Order: sequence, then structure tokens, then C-alpha cells
Amino acid sequence: MRRKILSSSGCVVPTRPALPPPRSSGRSGKPLKQKTPRAATIRVSRKKGGGAMLTSQNAVVRASWLDVWKGFRHNVLWATLDGQLMSLWKKRTDRFSEVLFHVSSITNVKKQDKGRFSVNIRKKNYDFMAHNEEVQKGWVTSLLATRGQPSPAPPELHGPITIRDPRSRVYAAVWGHDLWIYPNKEGFQLGIASFSVPLNVALVKCTGKHSFSLITPYKSFNLSVDSSKELPVWLDGLSLSIRSALSNSNVVLRLWENPDNKVCGDCGSANPEWASVNLLLVICQACAGQHRALGSNLSKVRSLKMDNKVWNEPLIQLFVAHGNRLANRVWAPAVPAAEQINPRSSDEERSKFIQAKYRLGCYRRVHTLTSSFSLMDQRLRQVVCGDNIEETMSLICSGAKVCQSDPQMPSPILLAERAGQALQTELLRLNEYTDVPPYLPQNRDSASSGGGGEEEEELHGKLEEDRFLFSLENESAACDVLDLREVLSVFLKEGPANQFEMVTLNNQLICAADNKEALLSHLVHILKVILPGGVSNEKMVGASAVSKVRPVDVGGSSSHSDAWLLLMEDGVSLLPVHKHTQQTLMMDLDMISHHEMDPTENFITMVTADRRVSLRFEEQHSCECWFTQLQVALRRCTPTANGGAARRSLYPVKDLLRGSVPPAIERCISHITSFGLNVDGIYRRCGLATKVSKLVESLMTSPSSTPLESDEQGVLDAGSALKQYVRQQEGLIPERERQQWIHTAMIADERSRFSSYRRLLRQLPDDNRATLSALFGHFYMVQVFSQVNRMSAQNLALVLVPTLFQTLNQDLVRLTREFIIHHALLFMTPEREEEEEEEEQITVF
Repeated sequence: MRRKILSSSGCVVPTRPALPPPRSSGRSGKPLKQKTPRAATIRVSRKKGGGAMLTSQNAVVRASWLDVWKGFRHNVLWATLDGQLMSLWKKRTDRFSEVLFHVSSITNVKKQDKGRFSVNIRKKNYDFMAHNEEVQKGWVTSLLATRGQPSPAPPELHGPITIRDPRSRVYAAVWGHDLWIYPNKEGFQLGIASFSVPLNVALVKCTGKHSFSLITPYKSFNLSVDSSKELPVWLDGLSLSIRSALSNSNVVLRLWENPDNKVCGDCGSANPEWASVNLLLVICQACAGQHRALGSNLSKVRSLKMDNKVWNEPLIQLFVAHGNRLANRVWAPAVPAAEQINPRSSDEERSKFIQAKYRLGCYRRVHTLTSSFSLMDQRLRQVVCGDNIEETMSLICSGAKVCQSDPQMPSPILLAERAGQALQTELLRLNEYTDVPPYLPQNRDSASSGGGGEEEEELHGKLEEDRFLFSLENESAACDVLDLREVLSVFLKEGPANQFEMVTLNNQLICAADNKEALLSHLVHILKVILPGGVSNEKMVGASAVSKVRPVDVGGSSSHSDAWLLLMEDGVSLLPVHKHTQQTLMMDLDMISHHEMDPTENFITMVTADRRVSLRFEEQHSCECWFTQLQVALRRCTPTANGGAARRSLYPVKDLLRGSVPPAIERCISHITSFGLNVDGIYRRCGLATKVSKLVESLMTSPSSTPLESDEQGVLDAGSALKQYVRQQEGLIPERERQQWIHTAMIADERSRFSSYRRLLRQLPDDNRATLSALFGHFYMVQVFSQVNRMSAQNLALVLVPTLFQTLNQDLVRLTREFIIHHALLFMTPEREEEEEEEEQITVF
């Protein structure tokens, strides 16, 4: 993050901190010539207003992108003002800001021409430029309205300190339950800090003669002081601040008196210990982290156990009487089942849901007067004089402003105080500077439908590291910024125009360049940011469709591992976002025998000879575009004699193998494939002995009517029954040939061993060979989901060798493992399999 401070001198009484230390920025006192932003490099078209963050109508609450100058260059930062603190962030979702200062530090605010304005803190100044005069005027008005705020009390502990990783010398101060880090003592005196560490969720630990660690859920800080005498001072001061936040733990038990507060109001986790106090929402720690990302102007996150100062009696009564029930009646009266998160949801899923719920207001039940801000403000003044907390909450969450700027009218807080409404007063105080998203009736539908006749706007765009900056006019200030890591899909568009499409959660952007080289350079830049490391430029240039997906098992449940799906001229690649979670998958287009789309669930399924892959897309537009691109690519495959694309049957095993599979084995395989691929320890864990025996008897006599249950225990019973049934088929691998199989498994040379494997299979009767192919094809599918069921090919082999060979031998374990992994190579290679070229790429797992 680059700092935006131009010059500094003088000092004031320390006020309140800010974020990352600014670097030196030229000679002090000498005015620096302001530069305009660099020219845009690509044209961007999107739905009007689709990506811009709307700012509040409150006189002292403001948020927008601003160009900020430092030295001879500019930076684009997200700026927020909540009535007390002004913050600058590189991204809207960052946990720590770039710069933060209390409004009491401001000594002057000056409006300039061309959307510019400056904020002075003594002789240190920040020069800003807004993308239009309306935004500029709003900022100047809001900043001037905050003048005269008193400074916070002096810090309880402060002094120089060293941060390691990377090593830097800073100045630190303890303000209540926060540790503020300043770039130097001068920054401390000016009240402009670098970043703050919340102590109410921290643990301090001595790590050396001069060093200690400050551990938080978000990051651990390794710190050191100059002498051994200073160490106990800092340890005692930090420990005291941490302990002081733990003195009101009975808040938890009181809030849990309301049964709705016993589970997280967002994901349903049991016994949550955090809360968004202004939203009256009790939440778990995982959701609390996502609420912090919303910003304190929308959600004020506090601990039920540690933030003792905030939990006064009126606030506790608000949560006991209303809490999660009221919060969700307003914010989420009806959430689609496919979008609701649960305790096992990933951080990305939580972020998506919580951003949609509170920042976008996708599920909100708005007040009947929401179309008129003036009528809502008038109604709020009336309601707060009574005890109707629910309507007050509905008004606030629909956009009614607690902090109203009309000096001729008494504020809602004053009216509530005069009426003796303590609970109303507390709720209003907590929401004095809440910045609720405006109600836009068609915002959600348009985001998902990708059109609807909305007006489009033409922007100029410029790539900058991992961000895409947008401006209304070339070389003007940025009006919006896209974090490229929010991109869900990229599609290269065909035709004479040089264009590609980017899809995010709530918008689709068409990017156009003057020539193909410029377009591809932008495309590669974006893909380098979003794709995992190690992907070559050639693969990026060759990709026509790229989307973030999540593999789905047969039962319709998503795995916990995201991946990027790439469509190229000759095939499909599935690249895991995190390499340790799954293996890279490659599929040739001419091997895809079947493909289908389920638009209701945003699924695409592709089937080849040895695997069936189902993938869930984040949103419908990406799913439909990717499927369309896939169909176009498949039509370009090598044509058949009648002019159609080369196709294969859904189950090519039956085309290449003679013989039949026992109906009992087919029944068990079908059942476990449908309901058991995500069952932990399938085939390792045993079913209920009495139940398994009955199932085996039934499978032998009437397999089609055998009652198989679909719950976890039922799947385990079916797996054990399948193993027992196979074990009873003693002739599956004839006893007279088992020694030959063992000798083959001991062959050291891989190529010779695999050639012998195929020779052994050809010696088997047709029915035996077909049955083994069905079994090993099924086990291959089981190990594909090993990230969920923890049954890798090695684990399956250890379990299955006694079933198949009635003995346990390490060489046979290797053989079984290789038969699972290389099922297609061993069972579905045509007669020319003896050619050495067929064995050139045997992957060793």
C-alpha cells in the first residue's frame, strides 16, 4: 500500500490513530506540482451504476473513491468518513486502512477547482480529487460539518517500538482497547497513525529479553522494545487493557436468555459470542470477521465477553427483547435456500452472503415509506417517542437518518430522550452514523439477469497491479475501482471487435481495445492476477472462457475447494485455487462424450470415458456463457463421416468390453455413487453386521428390490455389503491365476508391469473383466472426492486387497492402487494398447 502524505511539520496533541506508515515524500515545505492521473488504456462498458458505491445522504457520513496525491504520482483510494474518523483504504474489503485520523486533528479544509480539495493537519496536507464536483462538494461539506469535535483522551501508554516481518521502527500507543501504530513520533503528535490492532481479541506473550508477540485472529505481530526495562511496562500495559475487556462475561448468558440469540444470526452456529450492536445481531466469530469488512459505518462489531464498556443495561435489554429475531425480520425475511450459509460455509461464501445481505440489501424488507427520505425521517421522529423498536429498526435499515442536518428540527435522539425512551435512545445512538445502502428495487434482479434494458455507461479503464481503475473521462479522477480478485469469469468474445467480458458478483463489463495485441495484454494481466501461480502465458492467451467454479458430487453438494475452469481450443483444464486441495484436471475436447447444463442450480456436467465432472458456477450468467462457449468448441472437434462432431456413449466401457456385470454389484455401485461419495471413510468404515448380512442375502436373490438407505449409515451398510458380495465371488480372479497376478505386481519396470496388467485382464472371462472394470471405475470416482471422503487410491487399495485377493500383500496393494488410478488406461484402451506410445504418460500419484 502506498501512502498519500505529502509533507509534515509542527505538532499537535495526539488525537486518534490511522494506518500504514507513510514513506518520505519530498522536501518539506516546498509545494509539489499536482499531476493528473495517467491516461486510461482500455474502454469499458457496464450497466450504469452497477459497480459504483453509492454514498450516504448523511451530512457527516461519506464514502467514495478519491485520487490522492503523494509527490509526483497519484493513488486511488476508497475514502470513508463516519462522523469521527476519516479513513483511506486501498480496497473496500481491506481489514486495515492506509491512513486514519480523527476529525479533531483537521485544521483546515479547502475546496479547489476541477474536483480537487485539500485537508490540512497543521502543515501536513492531503490533496484529493473527486471524479465530479458533486462528490467534491459532499466531502467538503461533510468535513466542515465535523469541525469542533473534541480530541480523545491522551493514551494510557505510548513509546517507540520495533515491528519485525518486515522490520520497521514505529511509534505505538494504547488507546482504550486498541493498540495504534504510527510511522514515527511525529505522526503520533499529529494524530495520523498507520494501523490499529484491536486488543479485545488479542493475546500478548513474552518471546524474548526485549521482544513479545501480540496475537489476534487476523494476524500475529512480533514486536520488540529497546531495553529489558521497557518490556514489562508494555506487557503489563497491554495485559491490563486486555483484561479490562473481560470483566463483563455475564453479558453472554443474559443475551442467550433469548433463544434466537443462541445461534448466529447469519450462519446458525451455536453459542455465538460476538454481536453487531447497531444491527441488534448476535453472530459467531467467523461471521464477525466478515462484518468487520463491511466497515463500522454499517456494522459495529463487539465481543459479548470482552467489550465491557459498550454493554450498558439498555443495550442488553434491546438484545434480550429483540436481537436476532428482529434483525433478520428486517434484513432477511426470506433468503433463497441456495444462498443461505451454514456453520460449515467457507470464508468466501460468508463474505458473499454478508455483503449481499447488508451492503447490497438483497433480502431486506424495507419500510413502506422507503421511496421518500423526507417522509421516513419525519416518521422516525414520531416513532422514537413511543416503544415501537421494530418500526424504528425498519426505518433505520431502510435508510432513515438518525443524524439529521436540519437545525430547525429536534433530532430523533433528543426526542427519544425527552420521551423517556431509553431503549429507543440507545438504538439511535448506536446508529447515529450508520450508512445503510439505498433501496434499489431492481438492483438484485439486474445483477443476476445480466440485462433487463438498463442503461449502459461507457468508462475508461486502466489496470494497476491487482486493481482496475475506472474514470468517466480519460485522464480524469477514478469514479470506481474493481479489485480483480472479485472477478468470477472472463470470456473472450468472437467477432471483428476486440472485446472480452468480465463478470463479477453484481455486474458484467465489456472491455474493448483498439487492436488484438492490446486486448490480449490486458487479458493476460487480469488472468495472472486471478489464476493460481504457474499458469503459462501461452495457456492464458489460448483460453477463451475462464470461470471460478466449485466441484459438485453426485448428491449435489459442493466441495470446499474452489477451482478455475479454463476452456481452450483443444481441451478443458480445472486448476485448483489452492494446489494442496485437489489435483489439476485435464480433459481433451474429443474425449468429452456428454455435456449438459442445469441452469436452475448453475451446474455444468462433462463426462469422459473415465470420469464424470459436475461443476457449480457462482452465478447464472457465467454458467450460461461458459456452456455456450463449450458447445461452440465441441462443434469444432474433428467431424465424423456424416459431418457431425465425434461423440462417444455415456458409458464407453460397454462399447469396449464384452461381458456383463452382476446386477447386485451394479445396484450397490449406483447407490453409493448417488449418495456416498462425500461420506467420510466410505469402504473403510464398516456397516452394521446384521444389516449387512441381510443386504447380501437380498442382493443375491433380488438385487433390484433390495432396500438400500440413503443416509450415512445406509451408505456404509451398502459399501460393506458390496465388499462381502465381491469376496464371495471367488472366481472373479481365479485362484489358479492369483500367483501370476502377484508376480506381475512385483515387476519393477512400470511399462512392463502395465503391459502385463493388460495381458492378465485379457486372460479373464468376459464377465469377470467387465465386473472388475465396473468396480475399479467406481473406485476411481470415489478417490476423485478424496478431499471430502478421505479415501485416496492408496487408502482404497489397503481396504480392497483382502476383498479381491483374499490376502494382504504390499505388491498387490500397489497393483490395486494403479488399477484404480489408471482404470481408463487398463480397461478402455483398444487393441493397439501394446504400442509403447500408449504408455508414454503414466502419472505416478
